[in-house]
Amino acid sequence: MRKALLTARRALPDATRTQWDAAIAQRLLDWCADENIGELGVYWPLHGEPDLHGAYAQLAARGVALCLPVVLEKHAPLAFSDWTPGEAMVKDGMGVAVPARLRLRAAPATVLVPCLGFNVQRFRLGYGGGYYDRTLAATPRPRTLGIAYACLAASFPNSEYDIALDHIVTEGDIF
Repeated sequence: MRKALLTARRALPDATRTQWDAAIAQRLLDWCADENIGELGVYWPLHGEPDLHGAYAQLAARGVALCLPVVLEKHAPLAFSDWTPGEAMVKDGMGVAVPARLRLRAAPATVLVPCLGFNVQRFRLGYGGGYYDRTLAATPRPRTLGIAYACLAASFPNSEYDIALDHIVTEGDIF
C-alpha cells in the first residue's frame, strides 16, 4: 500500500500539487490563527509531500516559533531543532534536510505530521520507520495535524503502536 500511495502522490501533476499545496497552506494558516498557535513543529517535504514553505514563512513572520524534526538515532522518538525559514540546511544521514546548526529543544506543543496515507479514524500511514508514532507516544503528547492530499485517503487497519492524529488537513477540509 505504501508503494501505491507514494506512486499516486508522485504522479500528481505539478499544477495540481501547487494548487493543493496553496489550499492546505491557507487552511493551516487559518487554523493556527484560530487556535493561537505560538510554536509549531513543521516538516521538510520529501517524496512529493505537500510543500508548505510559504506558510512556514508567514507563520514565522507572525511570531510563531518553528522547529523541524531531527533523527538522532534509529528506533527512537524524533528530536526537534529550532528553525527559521531561510537558514542554512544540510542533509542528515537519512537524506532529510535539517538545520546546519542544530538547536535542540523540547518537543513543541503542536506538530505537523506528513502522511503518506490516512484513514477515516485519522491514523496515518508513513514510510514505516515509526519515528512519529514513537514521538507521539511520549508524555505530554503534542497536538497533531496530519498533512495529506485528500486522494491519499485509504482503508487500512491500525496496529497497536499506531496513534491517531488529532486532525488531518487536506486541500479540501480539516477533520
